[in-house]
Amino acid sequence: MITIAIANQKGGVGKTTTAINLSASLAHLGRKTLLIDLDPQGNSGRGVGIDISMPELTVFESLSKGVPLKDCILHTSFDGLDIIPANLRLASFEASLYENPLPEPFLLLRKRMEELGSDGYDYVILDCPPSLGLLSINALAASNSVIIPIQCEYFALEAVAAILSTVSKVQAAQNPDLRIEGFLLTMYDSRTQLGTEISSEVRHLFKENTFLTSIPRNQSIAESQARQVPALAFRPNSQGATAYLALAREVIDHEER
Repeated sequence: MITIAIANQKGGVGKTTTAINLSASLAHLGRKTLLIDLDPQGNSGRGVGIDISMPELTVFESLSKGVPLKDCILHTSFDGLDIIPANLRLASFEASLYENPLPEPFLLLRKRMEELGSDGYDYVILDCPPSLGLLSINALAASNSVIIPIQCEYFALEAVAAILSTVSKVQAAQNPDLRIEGFLLTMYDSRTQLGTEISSEVRHLFKENTFLTSIPRNQSIAESQARQVPALAFRPNSQGATAYLALAREVIDHEER
């Protein structure tokens, strides 16, 4: 079971979009996949057609109350893709720890995930919130690797130093085996000079750690979100859907190598 966090403290860079569409693409390629939403906004659940107001058991109940993760799993309508949803209850997670402190708060998710080893998942994808707080650190501490989406716009690279610093701290304190799966260029538009400049700079700075696949700025991705399905299920031949399918193939290739 390979666990990959999608993390960047900067909002609007495509973390949730990547989590949804990478998970769906891995499932489409025959890998049984579990998507875990760690963002209180709950958009990963919405993006695969889940009414996040309905589940009694979410990732919050598992982290704060010790409910086994397997009891929180919901099946989606997409073959091979399950999800553990989140909703606004998760926003109270850190506050709940002040009232009822738990031992090793940065390792709560890792401990809960140990029980999933026998459930047959090939991949677990963790959608992190737009911050580097307790939830994101739990995700990094529980992961084999991290994908860092970088939006091809101004100020994009300023956020990279912060996430790299956090990764280094987690490697030193909680998870020495954590590695960077890759930097992922998102919302890329080759027709703009800025997009080309950001892409060239990222590939120069991070070389082999940058995915060959770039995610284009594509209307089908936005429309699929509005319809609460992955792009692959909405318009399988669109640029957005084929890009995420190519990303999934790169991820699988990384693991096989």
